[in-house]
Formats: sequence, C-alpha cells, structure tokens
Amino acid sequence: MPIALNPEWPQLALYAIGAAFVLMLLFRLPYVGRALRALFSLAMLALCLLMVAQYVPFDPTLSSLANRAGFSGQQVAGEEVRIRMARDGHFWVNARINGVERRLLVDSGATITALSQATVAQAGVKRDATLVPVILQTANGAVRAQAGTVERLELGGIVARDLKVVTSPNLGQVNVLGMNFLSQLASWRVEGRTLILTPKPTTGATNDAG
Repeated sequence: MPIALNPEWPQLALYAIGAAFVLMLLFRLPYVGRALRALFSLAMLALCLLMVAQYVPFDPTLSSLANRAGFSGQQVAGEEVRIRMARDGHFWVNARINGVERRLLVDSGATITALSQATVAQAGVKRDATLVPVILQTANGAVRAQAGTVERLELGGIVARDLKVVTSPNLGQVNVLGMNFLSQLASWRVEGRTLILTPKPTTGATNDAG
C-alpha cells in the first residue's frame, strides 16, 4: 500500500519553527521578554496544578486530604455497612452503579476503583478527559486505562457521589472497589469474617450487604 505524506504537516512544521524563532527574539527584548517569561511561567504553573488536580482523585492519601480541606468532589455518606466474607476468602458486595446493580470485590490493595468495560457501558459512566494517560501497574504489567466518574454508587446504606474509576479491556470482567472509596470513609476494619464500613456522617443504623 502506498504511503502518502499529508501536505499540511510540512507547513505546520514551518509555522512551528517560525513561531519558535519569533519567541526567541521577543524573549531577548527587555520588557517584552520579561512579560512573556512571566506569562510562560504562569502557564506552566497552571498546567502543573491542573495535572496534579487530575491525579488527586486517583491517590487515596491525596484524595483524603483534599476531602478534609473541602476540595474533593468525591463524597461518601450514609450508614454503616457490614459485609460477610465469601467462601473464597474475599469480600464481595452488591452495589448499584448509576442505578445498575453489579457485584464488586472490595480490595484494599487496589489504589483506584476499577470497572469492567461492560459495566461502564451499561451504567453510563462518564469518561474523563485527562492531560496525561492513566497507566496502571497490574500483576501482568503496565496497563493503559481510561478514567471515568460514577455519579452515584449505592452500597447498602452508603452512597458515594462523583467517584473516580478506571476501566480497561485488559482488566477483565471483575469490578473492584478500591482505596479511593475506602479512604473516604471514617473507618473500615475486619472483625472476624466481617468487613465493617463506617462512613463519616453516621446515622446509627446498620445495614448488611453482600
């Protein structure tokens, strides 16, 4: 198959070289260069802050700090939930993701909540635009993933809003509830064969899930 070069690319390359040359000349001017350098520094700072802001929801520690400071969009509230250990030794829970019922594995070893692509499609999970690609480290190596936001996740008496999630065809069909959810709780602990999830604003009632 013949390969043709898009004729617009050479023109764009010339424009880029010309723009870089003009900027270099402007930077040499005393006042104009100083102003441009200041604007460039502010633009780089804004870009870095935006990248950090996009990363915060995926890091349990930073997400918890942002939530305490009132900067986090993720919210987890409701009543205490107790989850009994399954026969396989794991804690599974039935939850509703944007109204769609799904079974999730509660995994404190997972940094971020991960949903299968089928769940994302059926629950209508919104895909997020990110400046940098989301790369996950799994048992099978690095995996490129797509970020998204669950508007509402109901787990027994607990409701999470605007929960950040990731999805990738390489993650399989298992839905995993990770630390970015657990870190939003007042506490979570295992007593015997029961996992106890306690949200921050407790109302006194207890629900069983799983």
